Amino acid sequence: MDKIIRFSVSLPEKLLEELDKKVDAQGYASRSEFTRDLIREKIVKDDWQDDNSDVIGVLTMIYTHHQNELVQKILEIQHDAKIHIMCNTHVHVSHENCLETVMVTGKVSEVKDFAQKIAGLKGVKFSKLVEASIPAS
Repeated sequence: MDKIIRFSVSLPEKLLEELDKKVDAQGYASRSEFTRDLIREKIVKDDWQDDNSDVIGVLTMIYTHHQNELVQKILEIQHDAKIHIMCNTHVHVSHENCLETVMVTGKVSEVKDFAQKIAGLKGVKFSKLVEASIPAS
């Protein structure tokens, strides 16, 4: 477990009040927990600004499997990708629609390219890439 370092932060009173409202509303145990999450979120956002950073992502998509050759095209994109596909899930949400998640790792530019290729396919009704990385504790 990492050593915990204490430091102080000076805030205007109104900003501290807003912070406390967020801590309470979101069920955080403390200001520190909330602040750690904000810092981690900023680190992830910054990681995704560098095309050469190694990142993790989850692509969520909904598509119609009746679209001509769509499933085959999705599989080809996955097999040809320059990223590592760790896992995927496939759920039949209705007779026409499938929901799939694809968990990936790789360089930012390659992960984004993969997600854009999938999103652009005819028959993909929804596609969203959730950006993550592994920040320090």
